Amino acid sequence: MEKQRYERPVILKMNTGLMNKFGTKTENEPVTHIESVPVKSLLSEYGSPLFVISEKQIRRNMQNAKRIFKTRYPKVRFAWSYKTNYMNAVCRIFHQEGSWAEVVSGFEYQKALGNGVPGEKIIFNGPDKTDEDLIAAAKNNSLIHIDHYDELYSLIRLSEELDLHPRVAIRVNMDTGIYPKWDRFGFNFENGQAWNALTRILNSKNLDLVGLHCHIGTFMLSTNAYATATRNLCELAWAAKERYNKMVEYIDLGGGFPSTNTLKGAYLPGTDTVPSIDQFADAITDVVLTYGFRQEEMPTLVLESGRALIDDAGYLLGTVLATKRLSDGRRATVLDFGLNSLFTSLWYEHKISPAKQHGSQTEEMVLFGPLCMNIDVVRESVVLPLLEKGDQLVVHKVGAYNMTQWMQFITMRPNIVLIDKDNNTHIIRKAETLEYIEQLEQIPDHLK
Repeated sequence: MEKQRYERPVILKMNTGLMNKFGTKTENEPVTHIESVPVKSLLSEYGSPLFVISEKQIRRNMQNAKRIFKTRYPKVRFAWSYKTNYMNAVCRIFHQEGSWAEVVSGFEYQKALGNGVPGEKIIFNGPDKTDEDLIAAAKNNSLIHIDHYDELYSLIRLSEELDLHPRVAIRVNMDTGIYPKWDRFGFNFENGQAWNALTRILNSKNLDLVGLHCHIGTFMLSTNAYATATRNLCELAWAAKERYNKMVEYIDLGGGFPSTNTLKGAYLPGTDTVPSIDQFADAITDVVLTYGFRQEEMPTLVLESGRALIDDAGYLLGTVLATKRLSDGRRATVLDFGLNSLFTSLWYEHKISPAKQHGSQTEEMVLFGPLCMNIDVVRESVVLPLLEKGDQLVVHKVGAYNMTQWMQFITMRPNIVLIDKDNNTHIIRKAETLEYIEQLEQIPDHLK
């Protein structure tokens, strides 16, 4: 008979945390499978930690979002936000579902072209477009969203020197009642910058104004803010039509729709507080439909939603490295993943589930990552079963930003696996090796 592990008794002050009619919240329910693939077999085959993405969930999310908007408004176009998750396999799933590409750098622009997206179906956002980027986008007939006057002047100069006729839009920032305002990007609506930029484009010989764009923030919890933004873009579109007889082809509301993750410090879970996509769709489409455009003038509505379409399709699987007691008596559990892999744990209280059934005893604990940094905390406080070394865990809703903002720091980045529609598994990005990490390094001769 295996000897039972001894743990010194500790007397802790009772602290039940926030209560509701159902009692203290715990995360004791095991998650043994992702889709129908066992967590244990995934970790055994591909190693720990491991990112897992569900193709079926991505497609469900995309199809649901399209249905919600297209049943309310006749002309809708989605463009997948590459910065949210630019794994090629992920991007191609969105493109198969009809999404264009929305990119914010030359690097992402080249990835979109490499994924087979035609130039005219790429929206090029962002403040850092080089002359080479602008020329390539113009020649490929991509949609260039101008962020600032310097970019506008560069584009006018390049179009005249090279006889280019780029299709352009401007990014507009504005006061939508959400603070702090995102006014570092684009041209301001209230002080007249946006209209001034529009007039310069409309008076230029080579630039073709085709759209208006805004991105008012991220993880937005107010549908009214989108109604305000839509109304302001419609006002600019109407003014361009009235004064220059130029009707824009589309208005782009950007992204910012939240997933149902729970923000740090939130009293209630995200599943209870986050507006549904239906509510955002109602707020946006009601404004456009009632603004006064004739049917043939109705602009296409472009949406660049990211995290709302991918977060719940991603999981991070990992393993317990050690357990200990902190100086104040709290239980601590050390995991084989931390901030290096799970960057969003800085602002989310990610749901974390054991991968097998444990006993009924639970305890509040801190979850630490493996990094030699005191800030490497996955959860400050979570009630879980009494985990032991080797136990496996599942982190939920990690599909957005973790695979683009992760760090190669102290430990190497892990495998990413896709579970396809038939529940087959595929590596879509291999785990890093020392050879891979060092391949760009060069040693000066005097140090060899």
